[in-house]
Amino acid sequence: MPIANVIQRGSLIYVYNERNQVMYARSAGHGPNDGLKGYTSQFVNVQIGKLIYTYNDKGQTVSARNA
Repeated sequence: MPIANVIQRGSLIYVYNERNQVMYARSAGHGPNDGLKGYTSQFVNVQIGKLIYTYNDKGQTVSARNA
């Protein structure tokens, strides 16, 4: 099911589907530059430290690259 919305609340990022149900939650990190960087209907990008992680619609890490 496609990603419809992503919201960061404190140190957690919640990913929602089209029915407004939480698909999964991930840590947003704790650093000053950490947190949600963007999303599409298929992927979510989150910076934690010096890395940007890309998660798919199932919450699996598909890549980690330098910020």
